[in-house]
Amino acid sequence: MSGRLISARLSTLARRTASNTPRRPFSLYSNTVPAGGLLRSDAGIRLIKQRPWPFGSYALHNVPVARSISFARVIPKVVARLTTAGAAAGGAVVAGVSYVQYQAGQAGNYALDLFHKAKDGATGMASGAYGTATDVFDQIGRGWDKKKEDFENIEKPEWLQRLMARDESSGSGGENGGNPGPEEPKRSGAGAAAAGVTTGAAFGYGTQDEDEDKAEGEKIARDEQMMMLTKKMIEIRGLLQTVGQSESLTLPSIVVIGSQSSGKSSVLEAIVGHEFLPKGSNMVTRRPIELTLINTPDAHAEYGEFPALGLGKITDFSQVQRTLTDLNLAVPARDCVTDDPIQLRIYSPNVPDLSLIDLPGYIQVTGRDQPVELKEKISELCEKYIKPPNVILAISAADVDLANSTALRASRKVDPRGERTIGVITKMDLVDPERGASLLSDKKYALRLGYVGVVCRVPSTTSTPKLFNRGSGNITNAIAKNENAYFSSHAEFSPDSHLSVGTKNLRKKLMHVLEQTMAASLKTTSEAIQRELAEATYEYKVQYNERPLSAESYLAESLDAFKHAFRSFSEQFGRQQVRELLKHELDQQVMNLLAQRYWNRPFDDLSVPLPESDPLSGLMKADPEGENQIWQIKLDSSSAALTKLGVGRLATSVVANALQAHIDRLISNSRFSAHPFARQAITEASTSILRDLSYDISDELEICIKPYKYRIEVEDNEWAKGRENVTNVLKEELKVCESAVKKLEEHVGGRKKVRDVTAFIDRVRSGQVVLEGDGIGGAGGFSAALLKKGREAVFLRDRVEVLKMRLLAVKSKQCANKKNKYHCPEVFLDAVADKLTTTADLFLDAELLSKFYYIFPRELDARLGRSLSQNEVERFAREDPKIRRHLDVVRRKDLLEHVLKEMESLRQLEAREKRYGARKEKGEERRKGGWSLF
Repeated sequence: MSGRLISARLSTLARRTASNTPRRPFSLYSNTVPAGGLLRSDAGIRLIKQRPWPFGSYALHNVPVARSISFARVIPKVVARLTTAGAAAGGAVVAGVSYVQYQAGQAGNYALDLFHKAKDGATGMASGAYGTATDVFDQIGRGWDKKKEDFENIEKPEWLQRLMARDESSGSGGENGGNPGPEEPKRSGAGAAAAGVTTGAAFGYGTQDEDEDKAEGEKIARDEQMMMLTKKMIEIRGLLQTVGQSESLTLPSIVVIGSQSSGKSSVLEAIVGHEFLPKGSNMVTRRPIELTLINTPDAHAEYGEFPALGLGKITDFSQVQRTLTDLNLAVPARDCVTDDPIQLRIYSPNVPDLSLIDLPGYIQVTGRDQPVELKEKISELCEKYIKPPNVILAISAADVDLANSTALRASRKVDPRGERTIGVITKMDLVDPERGASLLSDKKYALRLGYVGVVCRVPSTTSTPKLFNRGSGNITNAIAKNENAYFSSHAEFSPDSHLSVGTKNLRKKLMHVLEQTMAASLKTTSEAIQRELAEATYEYKVQYNERPLSAESYLAESLDAFKHAFRSFSEQFGRQQVRELLKHELDQQVMNLLAQRYWNRPFDDLSVPLPESDPLSGLMKADPEGENQIWQIKLDSSSAALTKLGVGRLATSVVANALQAHIDRLISNSRFSAHPFARQAITEASTSILRDLSYDISDELEICIKPYKYRIEVEDNEWAKGRENVTNVLKEELKVCESAVKKLEEHVGGRKKVRDVTAFIDRVRSGQVVLEGDGIGGAGGFSAALLKKGREAVFLRDRVEVLKMRLLAVKSKQCANKKNKYHCPEVFLDAVADKLTTTADLFLDAELLSKFYYIFPRELDARLGRSLSQNEVERFAREDPKIRRHLDVVRRKDLLEHVLKEMESLRQLEAREKRYGARKEKGEERRKGGWSLF
């Protein structure tokens, strides 16, 4: 049973007691029952109306009263109808004592036994009444005297003795005339109220009671349904916000407006129970704050979350305050305000289900550091949000005349009749009570929903202003205590005044108004959703051919397509391709060794070169094994340099780089080209695999080619193959050199100029021309830059001549035999390179390629499949603009279909409520039954 249901039941029983009291002969027993005037004709009503529950209590404290009433009503009807007023009064006193004893929580079992004794005595006396009707009053009198004597002789706890003493001395009306002060609930009011309610219940109401209980239960059930409707509508509003909505699809919210320093923030924080809004001396609120309060009755923790930012379950409300401050202050000073809202949701068991929007406060004068158009910008922003169907919460300070209220003036423009505006008067403690009461009952600026007066400000502990204060502690009790102390101490705000005051009443009014507004907007909202759904369905059918798509399916399709392309690449890139890569790289290494030890080298200056003792042109006629073994030494050192070059590391890095380049090419030609996140994941996967494999494979490959470092034997077929291959390599090198000469001539300005500068350089190097200095600054009428290009031209010319000469030598009969390897170093080195290539490609194909082709697809599944969270998958799919639009249409369509189903169920609930109201208006009367002893 909810607290709301219990509270309603108690109020119903109190009304019954008050309505039936005049029919009872109270004079018979008014002097014997110390009820403090409870049996007077108007005491029950005054007590129920004017005496609030003790501060800090809530509806659930009334559970024992509901239980005691229900127990009394199960006594047989005959006993209830024949029991005299004395027995009923005795039962009332005992029930009141038991209630107070339960409230104290000190003697539960004691009160239960006492109640059973009273019940047994009353039952015995009632059975005697069946024998004769003439002595019924005598039996009742003796029974009552006996029970009273037994009760007085029973040893009672000290707390109960003090309570009874206070109750007897309290008189019939009290000093305040039934209007207790702040400390009055601590006295006998609770026990007297319990006795009065129990007295009314003890007389019985027959079928009338049951009908009233049933009607009250139905009313509470309908209220609960309305609360559920509001909660569902707020959830629907949150769902629509996740994908965006058109201006035609709007759900009601409560928009809070007011001038700066009018108390807007204090009102919102009093509703929430925490200080969480940004505060400061300057204008801090620069963006609308869409605040959604979600009641979580079963939760023990309170927390906030920013769904648009991905920040969830922030239990420290000072952190919520700092986040809001940072988001507001991030607005540039030149703009000062923006209509980009901040979405904040607060989950708590202490908040109602509400949808609120906090806006920047109105200003009257623009500061020097603020833009001139700031006042107009704030007005336009507020006017945008206070349009129908939103409810306006107009905040005005009590110390400002309502005629000067900026909030009321703004609401009058869009709501001239005041049908959807709630007025809130803050700072009620700053004016006289008479003045505050006149503001709340103002007829000149009347609002259909009325005014509520509050004192929401919690006194600060220090005089120094702080941006963040009071931490994240709950301020609900402090505000309630201050408001209760103020309003209960002034008769102008008594219950008889019918003025709505206090944050508690404000929350109830907001809940009720939002419930009614949500219910009224069901039809229009459903129609708007249907229109939006029709548009989304049409776009989905025409533009995307009703092709279903989700972020997960798009990722899976993209990954499958990429793995299919990778499989095709693995079938095309094998040992033969590895061999070609390695042979080309080793051929370049052979060319470098030949250039260093046999061919011409670049020169940096124009000095006369030293004469060569063994020119390359005389190699074909030289005797390498004679006295001068320079050619043998050159070839042996070149082959040793080639085998000790680090072929294992070189070959592994060449193949790994080639694989990575192919992977990058596959990415560029796949769907992943538009996804930076996926490109990075795939690149990191291939790089990490190749790096891990290369360390071990390069070392193992070096061990495999280690025999070639000491002795190399070349077969005839290997020599012939090397001769053919090196001929092609020399031809390619010759083409490269000739192409470089042509580019140089074009760059310098023609072949003639190149010929002139090269002729001058030849004369200088041959000694025909003597330069003064080193010629760095220019010589012979040629600039330094032109002389530099001339040196490059001489080098390339000599290289071309060397290559042509070596091509003729390789093609000669002398190089056809492997015995003449010293005369043909190019052929021998190429044969050695081919041996190294054969060993390396065999090893790399078995170790590097096979392992990479096996591991890489599985690594893709791990990085782009199982390990990705839902947010990462969503982010991946939305990186592609086309897919993002497709996903938005699909998601919007599915969401609108879901929301429409929810709206239809809510509309059915509304239809049932209308049918119930129609039946009630047709004149269905409640049955009246039962009879009373009096």
